[in-house]
Amino acid sequence: MMNEHGDISRTLLAWYDRCARTMPWRGIHDPYRTWVSETMLQQTRVETVLPFYERFLDRFPTLMDLAAADESDVLKMWEGLGYYSRARNLRKGALQVAEQYGGLLPRDPAILRKISGIGPYTAGAIASIAYDVPVPAVDGNVIRVLSRLFGIRENAALPEIRKKLERLASALVPEHRPGDHNQAVMDLGATVCVPGTPDCSRCPLSAYCDAFARGDAAELPVLPRSRPQKTEYWTVMVLRAGDCTLVRRRTESLLHGLWCFPMMEGAPEDALRKLAKQAHMPCRSAGCPCSARHVFTHLIWEMTILPLETDPDQPPPGDYIWLPWQQLSSLTFPAAMNAALRAADHLFSR
Repeated sequence: MMNEHGDISRTLLAWYDRCARTMPWRGIHDPYRTWVSETMLQQTRVETVLPFYERFLDRFPTLMDLAAADESDVLKMWEGLGYYSRARNLRKGALQVAEQYGGLLPRDPAILRKISGIGPYTAGAIASIAYDVPVPAVDGNVIRVLSRLFGIRENAALPEIRKKLERLASALVPEHRPGDHNQAVMDLGATVCVPGTPDCSRCPLSAYCDAFARGDAAELPVLPRSRPQKTEYWTVMVLRAGDCTLVRRRTESLLHGLWCFPMMEGAPEDALRKLAKQAHMPCRSAGCPCSARHVFTHLIWEMTILPLETDPDQPPPGDYIWLPWQQLSSLTFPAAMNAALRAADHLFSR
Protein backbone atom coordinates (compact mmCIF):
# COMPACT_ATOMS: atom_id res chain seq x y z
CA MET A 1 0.00 0.00 0.00
CA MET A 2 2.85 2.40 0.83
CA ASN A 3 4.37 1.86 -2.60
CA GLU A 4 0.99 2.49 -4.20
CA HIS A 5 0.64 5.70 -2.19
CA GLY A 6 4.04 6.79 -3.46
CA ASP A 7 3.02 5.99 -7.04
CA ILE A 8 -0.17 8.03 -6.63
CA SER A 9 1.70 11.05 -5.31
CA ARG A 10 4.39 10.88 -8.00
CA THR A 11 1.76 10.56 -10.73
CA LEU A 12 -0.21 13.43 -9.27
CA LEU A 13 2.85 15.71 -9.02
CA ALA A 14 3.84 14.93 -12.62
CA TRP A 15 0.33 15.92 -13.70
CA TYR A 16 0.51 19.07 -11.58
CA ASP A 17 3.78 20.08 -13.21
CA ARG A 18 2.05 19.92 -16.59
CA CYS A 19 -1.41 21.20 -15.75
CA ALA A 20 -1.27 23.36 -12.61
CA ARG A 21 -3.44 26.45 -12.74
CA THR A 22 -1.50 29.69 -12.73
CA MET A 23 -2.31 31.74 -9.64
CA PRO A 24 -0.53 34.75 -8.09
CA TRP A 25 -0.12 33.05 -4.69
CA ARG A 26 1.68 30.03 -6.10
CA GLY A 27 5.42 29.59 -6.41
CA ILE A 28 6.10 31.59 -3.23
CA HIS A 29 6.83 30.58 0.34
CA ASP A 30 5.12 33.41 2.19
CA PRO A 31 2.85 32.14 4.99
CA TYR A 32 0.91 35.43 5.16
CA ARG A 33 0.05 35.37 1.45
CA THR A 34 -0.88 31.70 1.67
CA TRP A 35 -3.16 32.50 4.60
CA VAL A 36 -4.86 35.37 2.75
CA SER A 37 -5.39 33.32 -0.41
CA GLU A 38 -6.70 30.24 1.38
CA THR A 39 -9.07 32.36 3.46
CA MET A 40 -10.43 34.08 0.37
CA LEU A 41 -10.84 30.75 -1.44
CA GLN A 42 -13.12 29.32 1.25
CA GLN A 43 -16.53 28.86 -0.44
CA THR A 44 -15.44 31.21 -3.26
CA ARG A 45 -14.33 30.48 -6.81
CA VAL A 46 -10.76 31.23 -7.92
CA GLU A 47 -11.95 33.57 -10.68
CA THR A 48 -13.80 35.67 -8.11
CA VAL A 49 -10.87 35.79 -5.69
CA LEU A 50 -8.15 36.93 -8.11
CA PRO A 51 -8.85 40.71 -8.22
CA PHE A 52 -9.64 40.83 -4.49
CA TYR A 53 -6.37 39.10 -3.60
CA GLU A 54 -4.25 41.63 -5.47
CA ARG A 55 -6.21 44.60 -4.13
CA PHE A 56 -6.12 43.32 -0.55
CA LEU A 57 -2.35 42.79 -0.59
CA ASP A 58 -1.76 46.19 -2.17
CA ARG A 59 -3.56 47.68 0.84
CA PHE A 60 -2.16 45.29 3.49
CA PRO A 61 1.15 43.97 2.08
CA THR A 62 2.30 42.39 5.36
CA LEU A 63 0.69 40.69 8.32
CA MET A 64 1.70 43.63 10.53
CA ASP A 65 -0.08 46.03 8.16
CA LEU A 66 -3.24 43.96 8.51
CA ALA A 67 -2.89 43.77 12.30
CA ALA A 68 -2.63 47.58 12.48
CA ALA A 69 -5.69 48.21 10.29
CA ASP A 70 -9.13 49.23 11.48
CA GLU A 71 -11.79 46.58 11.01
CA SER A 72 -13.83 48.96 8.85
CA ASP A 73 -10.88 49.33 6.45
CA VAL A 74 -10.46 45.56 6.21
CA LEU A 75 -14.18 45.05 5.54
CA LYS A 76 -14.09 47.74 2.85
CA MET A 77 -11.25 45.95 1.04
CA TRP A 78 -13.28 42.72 1.33
CA GLU A 79 -16.43 44.36 -0.06
CA GLY A 80 -18.09 42.16 -2.69
CA LEU A 81 -16.25 38.98 -1.71
CA GLY A 82 -18.90 37.89 0.80
CA TYR A 83 -18.71 35.78 3.97
CA TYR A 84 -17.38 38.80 5.85
CA SER A 85 -16.66 36.84 9.02
CA ARG A 86 -13.58 35.58 7.14
CA ALA A 87 -12.22 39.13 6.94
CA ARG A 88 -12.95 39.84 10.60
CA ASN A 89 -11.28 36.60 11.69
CA LEU A 90 -8.31 37.25 9.41
CA ARG A 91 -7.69 40.63 11.03
CA LYS A 92 -8.28 39.20 14.52
CA GLY A 93 -5.83 36.40 13.78
CA ALA A 94 -3.25 38.88 12.49
CA LEU A 95 -3.50 40.81 15.77
CA GLN A 96 -3.01 37.54 17.64
CA VAL A 97 0.08 36.63 15.58
CA ALA A 98 1.51 40.14 16.02
CA GLU A 99 1.08 39.99 19.79
CA GLN A 100 2.02 36.36 20.46
CA TYR A 101 4.40 35.35 17.67
CA GLY A 102 6.20 38.54 16.71
CA GLY A 103 4.24 38.91 13.46
CA LEU A 104 5.37 35.57 11.98
CA LEU A 105 2.94 32.73 11.47
CA PRO A 106 4.15 29.52 13.18
CA ARG A 107 5.05 26.49 11.09
CA ASP A 108 3.51 23.94 13.48
CA PRO A 109 -0.06 23.08 12.30
CA ALA A 110 -1.17 22.45 15.90
CA ILE A 111 -0.16 25.98 16.89
CA LEU A 112 -1.62 27.46 13.70
CA ARG A 113 -5.02 25.99 14.60
CA LYS A 114 -5.05 28.10 17.78
CA ILE A 115 -5.08 31.30 15.72
CA SER A 116 -8.39 32.97 14.95
CA GLY A 117 -9.63 32.17 11.45
CA ILE A 118 -7.33 29.17 10.96
CA GLY A 119 -8.98 25.75 11.01
CA PRO A 120 -7.45 22.33 10.27
CA TYR A 121 -7.56 22.79 6.49
CA THR A 122 -5.99 26.26 6.47
CA ALA A 123 -3.36 25.17 9.02
CA GLY A 124 -2.40 22.27 6.76
CA ALA A 125 -2.28 24.52 3.71
CA ILE A 126 -0.04 27.14 5.39
CA ALA A 127 2.29 24.55 6.92
CA SER A 128 2.69 22.52 3.72
CA ILE A 129 2.74 25.30 1.12
CA ALA A 130 4.73 27.95 3.00
CA TYR A 131 6.92 25.77 5.22
CA ASP A 132 7.14 22.41 3.37
CA VAL A 133 5.76 20.52 6.38
CA PRO A 134 4.43 17.14 5.14
CA VAL A 135 0.86 17.44 6.41
CA PRO A 136 -2.43 17.20 4.47
CA ALA A 137 -4.92 19.99 3.81
CA VAL A 138 -8.36 18.40 3.66
CA ASP A 139 -11.25 20.40 2.21
CA GLY A 140 -14.32 19.47 0.18
CA ASN A 141 -12.32 18.95 -3.02
CA VAL A 142 -9.92 16.60 -1.24
CA ILE A 143 -12.77 14.64 0.38
CA ARG A 144 -14.34 14.13 -3.04
CA VAL A 145 -11.09 12.99 -4.68
CA LEU A 146 -10.18 10.59 -1.86
CA SER A 147 -13.70 9.17 -1.55
CA ARG A 148 -13.61 8.22 -5.23
CA LEU A 149 -9.97 7.18 -5.31
CA PHE A 150 -10.27 4.79 -2.35
CA GLY A 151 -13.93 3.86 -2.77
CA ILE A 152 -15.24 5.33 0.46
CA ARG A 153 -18.97 4.66 0.20
CA GLU A 154 -19.96 5.67 3.71
CA ASN A 155 -21.24 9.06 4.85
CA ALA A 156 -18.21 11.35 4.61
CA ALA A 157 -19.76 13.72 7.16
CA LEU A 158 -19.54 11.15 9.96
CA PRO A 159 -16.60 11.87 12.31
CA GLU A 160 -15.11 8.38 11.99
CA ILE A 161 -15.27 8.50 8.17
CA ARG A 162 -13.81 12.02 8.15
CA LYS A 163 -10.92 10.76 10.28
CA LYS A 164 -10.43 7.86 7.88
CA LEU A 165 -10.22 10.27 4.95
CA GLU A 166 -7.77 12.46 6.86
CA ARG A 167 -5.56 9.42 7.53
CA LEU A 168 -5.62 8.53 3.84
CA ALA A 169 -4.78 12.12 2.92
CA SER A 170 -1.89 12.12 5.40
CA ALA A 171 -0.52 8.84 4.04
CA LEU A 172 -0.40 10.29 0.52
CA VAL A 173 1.54 13.47 1.38
CA PRO A 174 5.19 13.07 0.35
CA GLU A 175 8.15 14.40 2.31
CA HIS A 176 9.28 16.19 -0.85
CA ARG A 177 6.98 18.93 -2.23
CA PRO A 178 4.09 18.46 0.24
CA GLY A 179 2.63 21.87 -0.64
CA ASP A 180 2.61 21.08 -4.36
CA HIS A 181 1.00 17.72 -3.61
CA ASN A 182 -1.81 19.35 -1.62
CA GLN A 183 -2.36 21.95 -4.32
CA ALA A 184 -2.36 19.20 -6.95
CA VAL A 185 -5.19 17.39 -5.14
CA MET A 186 -7.09 20.70 -4.92
CA ASP A 187 -6.59 21.34 -8.64
CA LEU A 188 -7.66 17.82 -9.52
CA GLY A 189 -10.86 18.23 -7.52
CA ALA A 190 -11.56 21.65 -9.00
CA THR A 191 -10.91 20.85 -12.68
CA VAL A 192 -11.22 17.09 -13.28
CA CYS A 193 -12.66 15.19 -10.31
CA VAL A 194 -15.50 17.69 -10.12
CA PRO A 195 -18.87 17.37 -8.32
CA GLY A 196 -21.45 15.39 -10.22
CA THR A 197 -19.91 13.64 -13.19
CA PRO A 198 -16.08 13.75 -13.18
CA ASP A 199 -13.98 13.84 -16.34
CA CYS A 200 -12.33 10.46 -15.73
CA SER A 201 -10.84 10.38 -19.23
CA ARG A 202 -8.52 13.26 -18.24
CA CYS A 203 -7.75 12.05 -14.73
CA PRO A 204 -4.12 11.08 -14.07
CA LEU A 205 -5.25 8.79 -11.23
CA SER A 206 -7.91 6.77 -13.06
CA ALA A 207 -5.66 3.67 -13.04
CA TYR A 208 -5.67 3.77 -9.22
CA CYS A 209 -9.29 4.86 -8.74
CA ASP A 210 -11.74 2.44 -7.15
CA ALA A 211 -14.79 4.48 -8.18
CA PHE A 212 -13.61 4.61 -11.80
CA ALA A 213 -13.15 0.82 -11.79
CA ARG A 214 -16.64 0.29 -10.36
CA GLY A 215 -18.30 2.99 -12.44
CA ASP A 216 -19.90 4.90 -9.57
CA ALA A 217 -17.70 8.00 -9.33
CA ALA A 218 -20.67 10.31 -9.88
CA GLU A 219 -22.32 8.93 -6.72
CA LEU A 220 -19.38 9.76 -4.46
CA PRO A 221 -18.74 11.17 -1.95
CA VAL A 222 -21.72 10.10 0.11
CA LEU A 223 -22.95 13.18 1.96
CA PRO A 224 -26.12 14.01 3.89
CA ARG A 225 -28.71 16.01 2.03
CA SER A 226 -28.43 19.70 2.71
CA ARG A 227 -31.35 21.42 4.40
CA PRO A 228 -33.59 23.44 2.09
CA GLN A 229 -32.90 27.15 2.17
CA LYS A 230 -35.29 29.32 4.14
CA THR A 231 -36.84 32.25 2.25
CA GLU A 232 -37.45 35.58 3.96
CA TYR A 233 -39.35 38.51 2.46
CA TRP A 234 -38.03 42.00 3.17
CA THR A 235 -38.87 45.56 2.24
CA VAL A 236 -35.76 47.73 1.84
CA MET A 237 -36.39 51.46 1.98
CA VAL A 238 -34.06 53.88 0.21
CA LEU A 239 -35.13 57.00 2.05
CA ARG A 240 -34.08 60.44 0.83
CA ALA A 241 -34.17 63.62 2.91
CA GLY A 242 -32.63 66.53 1.02
CA ASP A 243 -29.21 65.28 -0.13
CA CYS A 244 -29.01 62.60 2.58
CA THR A 245 -30.16 59.02 2.89
CA LEU A 246 -30.88 56.89 5.95
CA VAL A 247 -28.44 54.06 6.77
CA ARG A 248 -27.18 52.09 9.73
CA ARG A 249 -24.39 49.68 10.57
CA ARG A 250 -25.74 46.20 11.24
CA THR A 251 -25.34 44.65 14.68
CA GLU A 252 -27.03 41.36 13.72
CA SER A 253 -24.82 38.29 13.31
CA LEU A 254 -25.62 38.07 9.58
CA LEU A 255 -23.64 40.78 7.74
CA HIS A 256 -22.44 42.11 11.09
CA GLY A 257 -20.63 45.43 10.85
CA LEU A 258 -21.77 46.17 7.29
CA TRP A 259 -24.01 49.05 6.30
CA CYS A 260 -27.57 48.77 5.09
CA PHE A 261 -30.69 50.77 4.33
CA PRO A 262 -33.78 50.47 6.55
CA MET A 263 -35.17 46.93 6.26
CA MET A 264 -38.40 45.54 7.59
CA GLU A 265 -39.68 42.02 7.15
CA GLY A 266 -42.93 41.73 5.26
CA ALA A 267 -44.82 43.44 2.47
CA PRO A 268 -44.14 47.09 1.50
CA GLU A 269 -47.43 48.43 2.85
CA ASP A 270 -46.77 46.80 6.24
CA ALA A 271 -43.21 48.13 6.29
CA LEU A 272 -44.38 51.67 5.59
CA ARG A 273 -46.95 51.50 8.39
CA LYS A 274 -44.26 50.26 10.80
CA LEU A 275 -41.86 53.01 9.74
CA ALA A 276 -44.49 55.70 10.23
CA LYS A 277 -45.47 54.29 13.63
CA GLN A 278 -42.01 53.48 15.03
CA ALA A 279 -40.04 56.42 13.64
CA HIS A 280 -42.84 58.97 13.32
CA MET A 281 -41.56 59.57 9.83
CA PRO A 282 -44.08 60.36 7.10
CA CYS A 283 -42.84 59.17 3.72
CA ARG A 284 -43.89 59.54 0.12
CA SER A 285 -42.96 57.58 -2.96
CA ALA A 286 -39.90 58.79 -4.86
CA GLY A 287 -39.90 56.27 -7.70
CA CYS A 288 -40.98 52.85 -8.85
CA PRO A 289 -40.31 49.87 -6.58
CA CYS A 290 -38.05 47.11 -7.84
CA SER A 291 -37.35 43.55 -6.78
CA ALA A 292 -34.07 41.93 -5.79
CA ARG A 293 -32.97 38.53 -4.59
CA HIS A 294 -29.90 37.54 -2.60
CA VAL A 295 -28.92 33.95 -1.84
CA PHE A 296 -26.91 33.14 1.28
CA THR A 297 -25.71 29.63 2.15
CA HIS A 298 -28.84 28.63 4.06
CA LEU A 299 -31.07 31.64 3.44
CA ILE A 300 -32.70 33.55 0.59
CA TRP A 301 -33.73 37.19 0.84
CA GLU A 302 -36.55 38.20 -1.50
CA MET A 303 -36.56 42.00 -1.38
CA THR A 304 -38.76 44.83 -2.56
CA ILE A 305 -36.75 48.05 -2.92
CA LEU A 306 -38.80 51.18 -2.21
CA PRO A 307 -37.43 54.63 -3.16
CA LEU A 308 -38.95 57.11 -0.68
CA GLU A 309 -38.69 60.75 0.32
CA THR A 310 -39.27 62.57 3.58
CA ASP A 311 -38.73 66.06 4.94
CA PRO A 312 -35.09 67.17 5.40
CA ASP A 313 -35.51 68.02 9.11
CA GLN A 314 -36.64 64.54 10.18
CA PRO A 315 -34.47 63.17 13.05
CA PRO A 316 -32.98 59.71 12.38
CA PRO A 317 -34.66 56.87 14.28
CA GLY A 318 -32.83 54.46 16.58
CA ASP A 319 -29.29 53.64 15.48
CA TYR A 320 -29.74 55.06 11.97
CA ILE A 321 -27.92 58.11 10.69
CA TRP A 322 -28.53 60.53 7.84
CA LEU A 323 -25.56 60.43 5.49
CA PRO A 324 -24.87 62.55 2.40
CA TRP A 325 -25.35 60.44 -0.70
CA GLN A 326 -21.80 61.19 -1.88
CA GLN A 327 -20.41 59.43 1.23
CA LEU A 328 -22.12 56.10 0.59
CA SER A 329 -19.16 54.89 -1.46
CA SER A 330 -16.90 55.14 1.61
CA LEU A 331 -19.02 52.60 3.51
CA THR A 332 -18.96 48.82 3.20
CA PHE A 333 -22.28 47.55 1.87
CA PRO A 334 -22.96 43.83 1.38
CA ALA A 335 -23.82 42.51 -2.06
CA ALA A 336 -27.38 42.02 -0.79
CA MET A 337 -27.73 45.83 -0.91
CA ASN A 338 -26.56 46.22 -4.52
CA ALA A 339 -30.06 46.74 -5.91
CA ALA A 340 -30.81 49.28 -3.18
CA LEU A 341 -27.56 51.10 -3.93
CA ARG A 342 -28.54 51.33 -7.60
CA ALA A 343 -31.91 52.71 -6.54
CA ALA A 344 -30.16 55.28 -4.35
CA ASP A 345 -27.85 56.24 -7.19
CA HIS A 346 -30.86 56.80 -9.46
CA LEU A 347 -32.72 58.70 -6.74
CA PHE A 348 -29.90 61.15 -6.11
CA SER A 349 -28.79 61.61 -9.71
CA ARG A 350 -32.18 62.77 -10.98
